[in-house]
Amino acid sequence: WMLTIGDGLHNFTDGLAIGASFSVSISAGLSTSIAVLCHELPHEFGDAALMLSAGWSFKMVLLLQFLSQATAFFGLYIGIALSNNFAEAQLWIFCIAAGMFLYIGLSDAMPEVLGLVSHYRSVKIAVLANVGIAIGFTIMLLLSLFEGEIKIN
Repeated sequence: WMLTIGDGLHNFTDGLAIGASFSVSISAGLSTSIAVLCHELPHEFGDAALMLSAGWSFKMVLLLQFLSQATAFFGLYIGIALSNNFAEAQLWIFCIAAGMFLYIGLSDAMPEVLGLVSHYRSVKIAVLANVGIAIGFTIMLLLSLFEGEIKIN
């Protein structure tokens, strides 16, 4: 249950960031949406795997995942409303979202990556994990560099 509640709060913050980004521009909203998709996809598969391995039924896992993801839509609507009505709210939303992304990355992902070699006793798995991180950094760098060039017809 704690996994679902924490994930719902995390998804709400993702929705806030996406909503605030779309209020800046469509290209900013799209780049934020792509970044959120890139980090949410493996995250949600991992959550589902944990729930299934804990003995929860597939239908219950789907329901809880759906409810957790629905909080992102609430965050999206609130983020758009706050950003359009209060210019300073947009900055606060971006600060909170960036802080949560950094916290999750540094507190959850980095200890796992650093412990891969000793845990699995395989350099191959550690290299693959670091390649994945490098690909993620590259995608984020490309999105930030070329955000202004994204055009929607």
